[in-house]
Amino acid sequence: MRFRVIWPGKTRDTRLRSLVEDYVERLNHFVRVEIIELKEVGRADRPGIDKEAARISDALRPGGIIVILDVSGAEWTSQQLAEQVRNWEVRGIKEVSFVIGGPHGLSQELVARADRRWSLSRLTLTHEMARVLMFEQLYRAYTIINGLPYQK
Repeated sequence: MRFRVIWPGKTRDTRLRSLVEDYVERLNHFVRVEIIELKEVGRADRPGIDKEAARISDALRPGGIIVILDVSGAEWTSQQLAEQVRNWEVRGIKEVSFVIGGPHGLSQELVARADRRWSLSRLTLTHEMARVLMFEQLYRAYTIINGLPYQK
């Protein structure tokens, strides 16, 4: 299985980028991870959400599972996330795409296209912080699945 993670913009904060890289390296022991950083539309460019949606859609591959990070999505415990990942593996899913929107969020078309909507928290997080938290939880899921020790 492969995780394809798609988001607009780069992780500019070097400390957070370093954490993302660390968790991706850890995850690569269990699953292939590919990060797709797309060109970000301007913050004042609200109509640009359609451009961003088109770029994200182009980066999605047919046949995979699409999970969008959405504040109004389901909140999973770490154990529930591990069960979800295990379920994807048992079902033989080849690719799961995780999509994090830009400053304007995601278009309604992308939201409708998603197989799952996942909320990391009801708290407001920066996009860069959400990236770190998502990768940490995916890594934690694999430690749960494989019975490996990890901080609780």
